[in-house]
Amino acid sequence: MKSLVNLTFYSLLIITSLVSCKREGCTDLDAVNYDPDARENDGSCAYTGGGVFWYNQSVAQGLLDDGAVSLTYYLDGQLIGSSAAGVYFTGAPLCDQTGVVNFTRDLGNSKSKAYQYEVIDQTGWVYWEGIVNISADECLQLELE
Repeated sequence: MKSLVNLTFYSLLIITSLVSCKREGCTDLDAVNYDPDARENDGSCAYTGGGVFWYNQSVAQGLLDDGAVSLTYYLDGQLIGSSAAGVYFTGAPLCDQTGVVNFTRDLGNSKSKAYQYEVIDQTGWVYWEGIVNISADECLQLELE
């Protein structure tokens, strides 16, 4: 009888251990590697964020009046796209919209990161430059004015 009690006790102990195990993983919904089965965040969360550059009709007309024909867009010195200077939007475009200059960046384990941007015309003239903060799971709609 004693061995049956011991066996039952150890069986319950093993079952309790298995049920109460903490499953670690990424518990942040904004992360690209979110794990819905994780109960405890293990610090492995990884993030991406992105955005789109745009400007309105009056800015486009000003560019054309200045002699700008094409624009090239850079993020931290890396080419991300180009467009004709006369292309404009009447409102903020979506990041996945056709005909936009958009970007996506790996933010690593940070939920936001700062990047330097530049927009340069075909002669090398810098029309816009600055710092942009990109946040996880977000589409930043950066209007150039």
